[in-house]
Amino acid sequence: MAQQGKILVFVDLPEGALDETGRGLLSYAARLSQIAGFPWEVAVPAEPDDAARRDFARYGTPAVTVLAEGAGLIDTPAHLAAALASLVQAQGGGILLLPHNDLGGTVAPVAAARLSAALMTETVSVKQVEAGLELYRQILGVRLSEARCWQGETPLVITVPTRRLSQVLMATVKEVTPAYSTFIPAESGSATARVLGRIPPDPQTVDLTEAEVIFSAGKGCDEATFSQLQELCRLLNVSCGVTRPVYDLGWTGFERMVGQTGRTVTPRLYLALGISGSMHHVGGIKDSRLIVSVNSDAKAPIFPNSDEGYVADLKEILPRLIDRARSVAGGAL
Repeated sequence: MAQQGKILVFVDLPEGALDETGRGLLSYAARLSQIAGFPWEVAVPAEPDDAARRDFARYGTPAVTVLAEGAGLIDTPAHLAAALASLVQAQGGGILLLPHNDLGGTVAPVAAARLSAALMTETVSVKQVEAGLELYRQILGVRLSEARCWQGETPLVITVPTRRLSQVLMATVKEVTPAYSTFIPAESGSATARVLGRIPPDPQTVDLTEAEVIFSAGKGCDEATFSQLQELCRLLNVSCGVTRPVYDLGWTGFERMVGQTGRTVTPRLYLALGISGSMHHVGGIKDSRLIVSVNSDAKAPIFPNSDEGYVADLKEILPRLIDRARSVAGGAL
């Protein structure tokens, strides 16, 4: 590849600490460095705390650059993009790696424009080929895969979906003290846009592919228990999903349907209520971190595909769950 330089990883540090996304980016950068043959380093918007410094060392981070006035840059994506682009230019080009979240998705195209760089958002995999780096992403949900080849003539800006980031350590890392430096943005002035506040996503409307917790209804739910499930989802502030039979009844829209013919989901918790466990549905939830199922049929196929399963009548347990959720919401919360 003609392009040289480094892989620059932007890691947000909420209150100076590394979160799951940050550790996942460090792991991803280490793997990408091996694939591309580029050294890597990290840019952060604030001084890391002691725990974050230890994590940087554990993941073998070679160097960390602290952006001057980084907290302000977080709220002005145009300035943050300019600062990161200047760093990429100063290191002689290479790759800028960002998470595909609200901030990374906003900064990436602006930084790519400033660098006249190639841009690949929502990258799911990368491999080295004779012509350069081949990058893949999924489009139309997960129905199609798009591949593009970066030959290195220009810098490259990549975003990676946060659900694709793994915190795994590739190898045992010797004690390392990363080199730290401070970077002052090359330009200042008023930004074209500034973040005034951040509103967390509403679980009731968020795309199910991005939902953290999903409670889903199957054909074991009647109209009354489905209404109770919707109330439970509102009380606990989680997302509601359905199987194909429930969607066919017209109780909710297609965007709430989970399965290979609907949304393939990867939540932290998937609660299957009255779902038998067809092959198409299980195929759409198999990558969930924890699957818990409730069904009145002890022989339902969903149970062997669950981490935890309970044989119970939804008409009995949903009112109890709602009462419990109400008491918690009115008390401790």
